[in-house]
Amino acid sequence: MQDDTYQTIRALSEGSYKEKGSKFLAFAHPVATVEEVKTLLDRYRKTYYDARHVCFAYALGPEATETRSNDDGEPSGTAGRPILGQIQSFGLTDVLVVVVRYFGGVLLGTGGLVVAYKAATAEALQSAEILPKTVNIDFSIRFEFPFMNDVMKLVKSMDAQLLHQDYDTDCGMQLRIRQRDAEKLESALCKIETLRFELAR
Repeated sequence: MQDDTYQTIRALSEGSYKEKGSKFLAFAHPVATVEEVKTLLDRYRKTYYDARHVCFAYALGPEATETRSNDDGEPSGTAGRPILGQIQSFGLTDVLVVVVRYFGGVLLGTGGLVVAYKAATAEALQSAEILPKTVNIDFSIRFEFPFMNDVMKLVKSMDAQLLHQDYDTDCGMQLRIRQRDAEKLESALCKIETLRFELAR
């Protein structure tokens, strides 16, 4: 059976690391879209306008299929990639980590930078509250009113979530259910007279 669970973080968490005068401030955020990522990055760049680098990485989607990392002027592969590596090693997705660096006047070298960005990110993620989530499917159905009880019994027995309900010439419902149970619920609903599906997902 396909795994329909994944892990993100519940809220903002922070970490830091200091080395030879340089300060690395890490901020981990739960995010769901690239637009959210852009908004947060704009905020950090304005807030920490006096920092030498504002580096980041993120992973999006239940299977972390959308990723990006950015070194923001640090030597290639020394900032964004270590940040992303930590997100992946913690088994997280729908997460953005921003690491702000204040330069301390002493060059750390590529190895030192990798260690610093990795350590700051790890501290932020270690202090985060992990939030398990499920992959869900949304769909809409319509059916005639006499079949309301049959539909509601199915919805309750399979722990589907009723997102919206309306009554027009017939009844409409928008439902949400775990991916692993979606096919079973759809098959059962198909047996109810007059019922039709309107929207897939």
